[in-house]
Amino acid sequence: MAYRDRVADDLVRKALETFGAVILHGPRAVGKTTSGLQLAASSVRLDSSPNVVTLAEVSPGRVLEGPTPRLIDEWQLAPTLWNAVRHEVDDRGIAGQFILTGSATPADDVTRHSGAGRFHRITLRPMSLDESGESTRSVSFPSLFSSSGSAEARGVGGLGGPSVEEYAALTVRGGWPALVTQPTRSATDYLAGYLDDVARTDLRFAGLSADPVRVAALQRALARNTATEASASKLSAEAEIPVPGTATAEVSAQTVRKYIDALTRIFVVEEQPAWAPHLRSKVRLRVQPKWHFVDPSLATAALRAQPDSLLDDLDAFGLLFESLAIRDLRIYAQPLGGTVYHYRDDSGLEVDAIVELADGRWSAFEVKLGGTGNIEKASASLRALKAKVSEQRARQLSTLNVVTAGAESYARPDGVNVIALGHLFAG
Repeated sequence: MAYRDRVADDLVRKALETFGAVILHGPRAVGKTTSGLQLAASSVRLDSSPNVVTLAEVSPGRVLEGPTPRLIDEWQLAPTLWNAVRHEVDDRGIAGQFILTGSATPADDVTRHSGAGRFHRITLRPMSLDESGESTRSVSFPSLFSSSGSAEARGVGGLGGPSVEEYAALTVRGGWPALVTQPTRSATDYLAGYLDDVARTDLRFAGLSADPVRVAALQRALARNTATEASASKLSAEAEIPVPGTATAEVSAQTVRKYIDALTRIFVVEEQPAWAPHLRSKVRLRVQPKWHFVDPSLATAALRAQPDSLLDDLDAFGLLFESLAIRDLRIYAQPLGGTVYHYRDDSGLEVDAIVELADGRWSAFEVKLGGTGNIEKASASLRALKAKVSEQRARQLSTLNVVTAGAESYARPDGVNVIALGHLFAG
């Protein structure tokens, strides 16, 4: 089966030119091993046998031997490898020695000895629509940050791509390589098993002994609150667990916070932080993050939702489509060194996504399924945000954009771009 290029591949290649070791991390089953093997000259998989883990712990030098770059897959199963790799990189004194892949972030005490100048971390997420082949590749994401002032120069235009019904199916399937490359597999069964494994097994790699029933209850609560600023107390109230012979029981807010931290460590959940620009007015900014599963398909799996049920509940579908867009924006922003935020203030103004680059340039995105009225409201929100930021931040603004599930991309007379999600690509 032909390998599908990932946006992160070029980031790994570039990092290997500078750093002794690259850590390619991300959720389980996202394709880290496959991507790493495309770039490595030799490899060892620590999850292939307990004996390999033992060898890595008692004689790490043996595991590190081999042509470089050498892939050490699921390295966190033998955390002592961190210092062994660090010393080996120092001793060899050249870049491009190791690629370490893993599905969990080890506890801080494992990496307490600095990897500064030696290690570079890159996150691999589920496939974007560009990577999975569903994008028409009509609108270049980097062009939305170009210095040119014209929509024509930015290439904002396109027709076709997925229909609303197909977006519903793509939301349920997600960007998991096994489901992308083998479309006959049941996404519902695959992802239900994935969530069950997370609840029963995976969290122990984040150092947490968790109650699977409570984790599953939190997964459902998070799914119902996808792309919202749900607090730990709200999630606690919604994560009810039936107790035989009694009233329903809640998962405490403290436990919710602990579980979310653990789910973040194994890359199942990602927060979308609030953007905090300088404003012209004295309005108070809201600082609560939004919550997303790393792929919206996990939310649909937790809710047992199917494409037809999403189409029957457009409010819920709208939030899940927003989460799909955030997934892709994060992937497309990665090569630019961009971070994806959201904006909300006490006046009620909200903007779904702000992508800010390291040099201060930023673009704003509202996400809507479609509809003329919704696009008009989204455009008004974007223009209102532009009017609120300080003069300096306004000068750093690149573009205002409404991302839709439509089949057209174009520039409006007011300067706001309307872009179909299935038209975007990373190049």
